[in-house]
Amino acid sequence: MKRFLIIAAAMVFLVIGRPMAQAQDAGISGKWHFVLETPGGDREVDADFTVDADGNVTGKWGNSDVAGTYKDGKLALDFQFTSEEVGATAAMKIDGKLNETAALAGDWAFTEYNGTYKATRPAAAVPPPASDAKPNAPADPHQGGAAI
Repeated sequence: MKRFLIIAAAMVFLVIGRPMAQAQDAGISGKWHFVLETPGGDREVDADFTVDADGNVTGKWGNSDVAGTYKDGKLALDFQFTSEEVGATAAMKIDGKLNETAALAGDWAFTEYNGTYKATRPAAAVPPPASDAKPNAPADPHQGGAAI
C-alpha cells in the first residue's frame, strides 16, 4: 500500500508540476524594452519576439529581423543589425536568461562593442482619466450660450 501511495503521489506531481513549471516560465514571446549598457551611456531598443514550440525565436529588434533560440529560460540571439550610430552592419549577439522577476538580463556584443543589458516588458498603456466635460452636449440657452 505504501508503494502505491508513493507512486500515486509521484504521478500527481508529474501531472500537476509540469503545467506549473511551464506557467512559471511563460516564455519571452511578446514585446520587450531593452536597455543596453555602453561606455557612451545606455542605449534603448524595443523588441518583439515569437518563440515556436521548438524554441526558435523570430521577430524584430528595432527594425531588424531577429533569429535565435530560447530554451530552458536561456535566450541566445545572433542576427544582422545595422547601427546608424556606428555606421556598420554586423552580427548582434544577445545572450541572457529570464530571471525570477520575469526580466531578461545578460550580455550583448556588436562589432568591437559589448556590455550587459536588462530587458523588461513595457507597461500596459493606461487610458487617460474620463473627463466630466460633455463635448457633444448642447449649450444651455439659459446660461447665455447658443444652442447647437
